[in-house]
Amino acid sequence: MPQIETWSRLPPPLRDHLIERMHERHISLEDLNQLRLWIESTPKVPEGVWYKDFGSFKLCGEGKYPKTFLRAGQPAAGEKL
Repeated sequence: MPQIETWSRLPPPLRDHLIERMHERHISLEDLNQLRLWIESTPKVPEGVWYKDFGSFKLCGEGKYPKTFLRAGQPAAGEKL
């Protein structure tokens, strides 16, 4: 299983997309800190589609790359972490 990629190593277009979605979904600094701590723990993620539910938002990804943010009530596809 791959480890999630750190923000600094994401391709710039993907990082820009995530930042844009972060603003659109109004993700708080407290929530982003939860995300930061999770990413810093270098979690293993599936090769395919996955999502991590943080309660107030979801992070969706594929393999080692986070792909987008969803609001709490939005349905997510893939394996729940």
